[in-house]
Amino acid sequence: MERKLRVGVLGATGMVGQRFIALLANHPWFEVTTVAASPRSAGKTYREAIGERWVMDMPIPEFIADLTVFNAAEIEKVGQEVDFVCCAVDMPKEETKKLEEDYAKADIPVISNNSAHRWTPDVPMVIPEINPEHVQIIEAQRKRLGCKNGFIAVKPNCSIQSYVPALHPLMKFKPQEVVASTYQAISGAGKTFKDWPEMIDNVIPFIGGEEEKSEQEPLKIWGKIEGDKIVNAVSPVITTQCIRVPVTNGHLATVFVNFEHKPTKEEILELWHNYKGKPQLLSLPSAPQPFLKYFEEENRPQTKLDRDFENGMGVTIGRLREDHLYQYKFVALSHNTVRGAAGGGVLSAELLTAEGYLQAK
Repeated sequence: MERKLRVGVLGATGMVGQRFIALLANHPWFEVTTVAASPRSAGKTYREAIGERWVMDMPIPEFIADLTVFNAAEIEKVGQEVDFVCCAVDMPKEETKKLEEDYAKADIPVISNNSAHRWTPDVPMVIPEINPEHVQIIEAQRKRLGCKNGFIAVKPNCSIQSYVPALHPLMKFKPQEVVASTYQAISGAGKTFKDWPEMIDNVIPFIGGEEEKSEQEPLKIWGKIEGDKIVNAVSPVITTQCIRVPVTNGHLATVFVNFEHKPTKEEILELWHNYKGKPQLLSLPSAPQPFLKYFEEENRPQTKLDRDFENGMGVTIGRLREDHLYQYKFVALSHNTVRGAAGGGVLSAELLTAEGYLQAK
């Protein structure tokens, strides 16, 4: 690569935007050249705009702290400074959808953390280790949008990125029914205990829209490209419950599964141990090595101990055992703002760069 690709972060003052900045600060392929947010932040330095809201463990990178914040809606101005953007805006869905399409039509590729385009049939929703082939639909999307280099690629909801990676290596045994309950950190709502004290010593058994996403998004990920759209898979049938728990970061899932062809426990463990996706095979900069880790200890994975496995990009699994109602049950854990949000977006950008979809202007 002759030079690093220039990245703009849209929604840079929010929690996921901050995570994008933290992950991109020393990236070998990409450099943040532009930060953008709402009109009320525009014109300020990033340090001034973020104020006391910076929540990452590291300090704000100095070269980013002094950048002047753009208005994310001023697409032409942003576009002059970047090769692509990472989008984490906090806007109504239809407004987000239009904004991302407008960027793509202006030939500015969009790597989105938002849900607005997850169900657009020609927009790839990618977990790079699972469905990297879906990026091929970008050519059909570009044709529809009338652009040469622009496109939108999205990452799926953070709630599914513990149990879907655990199930994927087992697809040859044809999982038929899955029951998953997720115990989700408050950062998934963009909150800390400081600004959400009601979560201290509390559990809330509802997260709006999360169960529908958790049950349906895996079917697009496991779907196939047919012509100019991605057609969803029809199985497995998934039912979920999504619960907010008093944890800073990390989504833990309990999973029950029935297969058409029941594997042995040894076969499952071997597949988990040996699984490599395209990011591992390409040695992409953010790719966890390994992607999946199984704990033999009965009390692992634990959110506090294991969410940062492989810098938060890996998925940890434990407690695999047979069940008297379902064939197997296990638990799985992922870091929701790294693997489940900004880190998943950065890894997708690396994959798209390796595949030639992201290039310097």
